[in-house]
Amino acid sequence: MPYMYILQCADGSFYVGSTWDLERRISEHGSGEGAAYTARRRPVRLVYCEEFSRVEDAFVREKQVQNWSRAKRIALIEGRVDEIKSDMK
Repeated sequence: MPYMYILQCADGSFYVGSTWDLERRISEHGSGEGAAYTARRRPVRLVYCEEFSRVEDAFVREKQVQNWSRAKRIALIEGRVDEIKSDMK
């Protein structure tokens, strides 16, 4: 299944991505093979994910969340959807 996911990096920043295989992708990020951004900010930990039936939908969601502020991402991670409802589809 495709996923949109959020990692928290060692420096406290967030990385938003999408993938078909969440377990493999998290492992890649953890070993420094995932993305240049996370490779420089290890260790990383998964703090949020959403599952989709189509990879296109996961990618669209990734791009949406990438454009959000840090505060809005934290609200999503913490499940405070009432604070972000206007941007959710």
